[in-house]
Amino acid sequence: MINKKIDFVGIISVTNANPNGDPLTGNRPRENYEGYGEISDVCLKRKIRNRLQDMGEKIFVQMEERSDDGCNSLSDRMKNLVKGNKDKDEVSKMVCEEWIDVRSFGQVFAFKDKENMSLGVRGPVSIHSAFSVDPVDITSLQITKSVNSEPSDGKKSSDTMGMKHRVDFGIYLLKGSINCQLSEITGFNEEDAEKIKEAIRTIFDNDASSARPDGSMTMERLYWWTHNSKLGDYPSSKVHRQITVKKKENVDIPKSIEDYEVIEEKLPNLHLDYYEV
Repeated sequence: MINKKIDFVGIISVTNANPNGDPLTGNRPRENYEGYGEISDVCLKRKIRNRLQDMGEKIFVQMEERSDDGCNSLSDRMKNLVKGNKDKDEVSKMVCEEWIDVRSFGQVFAFKDKENMSLGVRGPVSIHSAFSVDPVDITSLQITKSVNSEPSDGKKSSDTMGMKHRVDFGIYLLKGSINCQLSEITGFNEEDAEKIKEAIRTIFDNDASSARPDGSMTMERLYWWTHNSKLGDYPSSKVHRQITVKKKENVDIPKSIEDYEVIEEKLPNLHLDYYEV
């Protein structure tokens, strides 16, 4: 368990990449109605889970292609652990002890089969969706596939058309907190907090794809505040507002983090750990 509340803010830069595609808009980068870019909390937690798994931690919600325990579904993974145990308190304790993502983020266990029970676990680590500090420019490219996917008796099949989208450049702010009271329930401790911190600091390591080439997404800076009590010395919203990122006056179209001014305010009696690329 942890006995001091934690708040954190991360500054993410995106250069010619799709940080989080929206399936409802043809996988265009997510943006709100005002044109500000968005990376969903679900996307961020997925990346954090992957990093924790890279660090050797046991993860419940694994990607199918990254499964390291031979289980093909969440139901099988749960079944292998609880082995028919129907005591909700015991099962809640078991899943929290076994998987760091469950004792960190919480998890809803809802299965159709009778061998698994349904229960919910609330986790102490909360992650907000990350939003860009300015509206983002999105470039869309039409692409073609001009090779045969199936045998065609020597004839060339028709080209297949598609679209690829990217954010030209954007600065996004990731925000989150760690709650002491919920950590007492799940058993989340100081060591787990350090692992979450490291996973967020290196969140884009081993995350490259055609939509996000290596180096196109960077955690530029991470601010990690530790309060002096369980309830915290200040509300999380006030702590998060201590970091302001705004475009420099002489910059029209920003191309890098250097085109932005990062204003860091300090609150009395609040310990800050600072990390920069």
